[in-house]
Amino acid sequence: MKDRLFRIALGMLKSVEEAEDTLQDVMVKLWNKREQLSIYSSIEAFAVTITKNQCLDKLKSKKHKNQMDIQNMELDSGFLNPYKSLELSESMQVMMNAFQGLPEQQRMLVLLRDVEGFSFEEIAEQTGLQVNNIRVGLSRARKAARAAYLKVSNYEGV
Repeated sequence: MKDRLFRIALGMLKSVEEAEDTLQDVMVKLWNKREQLSIYSSIEAFAVTITKNQCLDKLKSKKHKNQMDIQNMELDSGFLNPYKSLELSESMQVMMNAFQGLPEQQRMLVLLRDVEGFSFEEIAEQTGLQVNNIRVGLSRARKAARAAYLKVSNYEGV
């Protein structure tokens, strides 16, 4: 569960150090509530909710700007020539920028559903949103990210 919580924190905060600090805070909170954990139907969902709330608190308190340095990401280019690698890197940068342009809630929904693989019911439990609202939010997020990606991609292709 620790790895999943770390990936959620890293996805929201975009900083390894902040994600590690947040994860440590979450673990302390879970430890302090260890006697009451039996009342929750899913401890993992509870932990994800705490993680999400901790991240949102950090983002609000520091007016954190989500920035991803794509050059720090490692691309497995073992079978790609340098041109394909550069093209993939640029395409990835455009997609990350499109993703970063989404509202916070839509980014969180995409992260939970598409990256972490949570079911709609699990996301509903963690966020307090209804399943239909989650589906609509995901649909809008994907359409907006696709439109932003295509806008940049088509512009560069001209």
